[in-house]
Parts: sequence; structure tokens; C-alpha cells
Amino acid sequence: MIPRPIRRLAVVATLALAAGCNATPGAAPSQAAPSEAAATQGPCPTAQPDALAAGETRTVTIATDLGEIAIGIEADLSPIAAGNFVALAECGFYEDVVFHRVVQAFVIQGGDGENGRSPAVNAAVGTGGPGYTIKDEPVTATYGRGTVAMARTAEPDSVGSQFFIVLDDGARGALEAANTYQIIGTVTSGMETADAIAEAAGREEIPSQPVVMIDVNVTTP
Repeated sequence: MIPRPIRRLAVVATLALAAGCNATPGAAPSQAAPSEAAATQGPCPTAQPDALAAGETRTVTIATDLGEIAIGIEADLSPIAAGNFVALAECGFYEDVVFHRVVQAFVIQGGDGENGRSPAVNAAVGTGGPGYTIKDEPVTATYGRGTVAMARTAEPDSVGSQFFIVLDDGARGALEAANTYQIIGTVTSGMETADAIAEAAGREEIPSQPVVMIDVNVTTP
């Protein structure tokens, strides 16, 4: 099936070709208001947090039932988006949130803490965020296997909490056709876990049994 444009990762026309399918992508849903579940995550940001300072790096480790994924976050790639991701990871926003979208040989996507928090994942999963959005930044790096970037709609300044991990270098063309998905880092270990998450979904773009981010930790290298 063609990847349909779910909240935050807006699918451009070239993505239809890259996925090898023939359906027509629809319009991306608009952002919904934060749910009670999203609002009870402690001292999480309620507006765009501080950018990560130039030259700063962090390691964000995501634990799942299928293994761990370690992401090297680099401020110099996208300081606003990197600071946002780190702030949400530090406050526990991503814990118990699922990888709600899988496109084989393309990406796995998660981070909808509003509608994708286990065990209360609901039908609107993929349409939510942290209750705010952040400013766009230019994309200066190259997408490829292991790239971690923020998902968005086609609207300006629409990045919130959802992110994706690129599974294959073949995704580069479709992503660069838009070139608006702020790159924040690279998987430094655990791509086999990302592959396992994709394999577990089978042919389901929206997995019926999505993999959960059980624990998310931030460390400073």
C-alpha cells in the first residue's frame, strides 16, 4: 500500500513512486488539542523549548521489547529541533508512546504522545503532538539509512513531537524532494532494532500491535 500522509510526515508525490504503490495520497490531518494523557507527563515543554547550543551533542536511547535504539543528537544539524527532541525525551514524554507508522524500506515513525500512548492508543494516532509546534530550520544534511528527523505536515512550522528513523538509503529521493524534515541525528547503534520494528509490522502501515518505547533516556557523551 502507498504510505498515506499521516500527521507530521507529509508524503510528497515522489514518495508514492518510491513506495512502489499506486494509491493517491490524501491531505494530512490537522493537529488536535493535547489530550489529558499528554498533559500529565510532568514538567514537559508547553511551547518551543530552548535550542540545543552549538556544538552540543546528546545520546537518546530508546528501549523497546525488540531491543534498544541509540540516537546521536547533534545540535549543529538543527538546533531548534534537536533541543525540542531532547527536552521531550528528558521529561518522559516519549515513554510508553508507540511507533505508530511503518513503511517498509522507508521509515518507522513514532512520538504521538497525545494519541499513541500505550495502553490507550486510539484511532487518531498519528495526528497528535505535544500541544505546540516549533520553527522550521533548513535541512543541510543528507537523508539515509539511520537518519533521524522530525515529521511534519506540509504547513510551515508544523513540527511537534513526532519523529522518524530512515530504514533505507533508497528513501533519500522522496525525502529530499521536500527537504523540510529537520534532521536531528543518526542511529549510532540498534538499527537492527529499527529493522525488527518494521518486520513486526508486516504489511500494516499502522500496526495493529505497535512497538512501544518502554524507556527513553538522555545522556551527554
